[in-house]
Amino acid sequence: MYTRKLILIAFMALISSFSNAQKSAPPNWFNLDQKADKIPGVSTERAYNELLKGKTSKTVVVAVIDGGTEVNHEDLKEIIWINKNEIAGNGIDDDKNGYIDDVNGWSFIGGKDTNVVEDSYELTRVYTMYKKKYASTDPLKIDQQSKADYEIYLSVKKEYESKYSEQKKMLEVYETIKNVIDKVIKQTGTDKPTEKQLANIKFENPMENQFLTMIKGFAKKGTSLKSLAEELDGPINYFAKGVKFGYNTEFNPRVLIGDNYEDVNERFYGSNYVSGPKGEHGTHVAGIIAAMRTNNIGMKGVADNVRIMVLRVVPDGDERDKDVANAIRYAADNGASIINMSFGKSHSPYKSAVDEAIKYAQSKDVLMIHAAGNDSKNTDTLPNYPTDKFNDGKESDSWIEVGASNWKGGKYIAASFSNFGASNVDVFAPGVDIYSCVPFSAYDTYNGTSMAAPVTAGVAAIIRSYYPQFSASEVKHILTASAIPVNGNVIIPGAKAGKKKLFFFGGKAKTSSMKSLCRTGGIVNVYTAVKMAEAKSKK
Repeated sequence: MYTRKLILIAFMALISSFSNAQKSAPPNWFNLDQKADKIPGVSTERAYNELLKGKTSKTVVVAVIDGGTEVNHEDLKEIIWINKNEIAGNGIDDDKNGYIDDVNGWSFIGGKDTNVVEDSYELTRVYTMYKKKYASTDPLKIDQQSKADYEIYLSVKKEYESKYSEQKKMLEVYETIKNVIDKVIKQTGTDKPTEKQLANIKFENPMENQFLTMIKGFAKKGTSLKSLAEELDGPINYFAKGVKFGYNTEFNPRVLIGDNYEDVNERFYGSNYVSGPKGEHGTHVAGIIAAMRTNNIGMKGVADNVRIMVLRVVPDGDERDKDVANAIRYAADNGASIINMSFGKSHSPYKSAVDEAIKYAQSKDVLMIHAAGNDSKNTDTLPNYPTDKFNDGKESDSWIEVGASNWKGGKYIAASFSNFGASNVDVFAPGVDIYSCVPFSAYDTYNGTSMAAPVTAGVAAIIRSYYPQFSASEVKHILTASAIPVNGNVIIPGAKAGKKKLFFFGGKAKTSSMKSLCRTGGIVNVYTAVKMAEAKSKK
């Protein structure tokens, strides 16, 4: 039986998705200016026109650690990083860096003849690891030394079972909704039935009738039921993959790579196939950072003098700590001065390896920019990895954590899906309705902190390009200190009003100051960052 909570969640998402499909921002809104354009972008165009015209810049390498990037995209091919010390296709490690034919970067989730496409979630892997050790253990016979680990097992088991169960139920909910829509269209012969036609429809299944009542509400407003059904394909696909791969304890694609996964210090494995079989996300991210600004096609990235180093680490599922650590080290060793990481997860079993890689990159003066995540959660209390907080209690000063802002501005400035944290999130940046590159030289609109991070990486690249004298730490402080403060209260992402009443269904949303959502209480901005960098450069 589906709970009212699950039904409301499904319809809230459907209403939000369909509403967003009807109303969208200008395609390049993230580059626009609040004062000149009345859109809360990051003022890219204004900065180029008023502050950077006639100035010289240095080429900056930005590593995109993601799921792959289409290196031959029409709007990206001119700005993809080329390893000049490597001869393409000769099967030799010409530059002796341990990676053969790494001309544009490296894939740590590729094998000799195949690639990892789907993978499980880290929660599933952690649960599976502990389950093998403790599932058949008598809790009364646990020795003192193993007690802490056993408690972790019980906690992870509870979390896994809860999330897996919800994933299955949500899949059933969305599939049932779509099935009801299909039945309505079939019985009425139209995807825009009249009230009279709808009045004659009734199903034997009480739950289907409950969904029917909600669907009638859409139909009465003239909504195309066919369009409504199409909106369900995304969540159905998402939850189906979660059940089949993400929460499947028997699924392990790691054998495709050929590494010794137990050896977290192993570095030299993978392949040079960086575009990947699933390059939509990474291509979109790369376009936001630096898609060509002068070719009059597609869209304009933020930065104008960048080379994108492609590092494939993120499958359709959760990335693995070992791969993340190695990608960070590769970027630091091969000339990247900025790393964009638009990924994250709630568990990190080999966090120490990632910590060491972050410290290594910091020692190489690399600025790391990370997406805060899309779970509408407070990361001050609920973790999102990787993070700049180390196991030894120290913190990286070359790391920027980014939440997503909305083009609607005002009290809606914080994207409803964005994670937040007064301590753990530094700034917000545009992350809703972001138009950018996707494979096959195409373009699409995505939402996520995954988009907000590369906007910030693009701003950082401008500063590192036009003011190369500043260190990674100094660039971080320029971007955070120059963030445009948000005045007045904003709706807290995911906030509910009352005990059970969602504001999407008539309740009043909880609000707070932007300072409670991120350290700066503001939105990253190119114009103010350049002005600050220019002032600092003259001191």
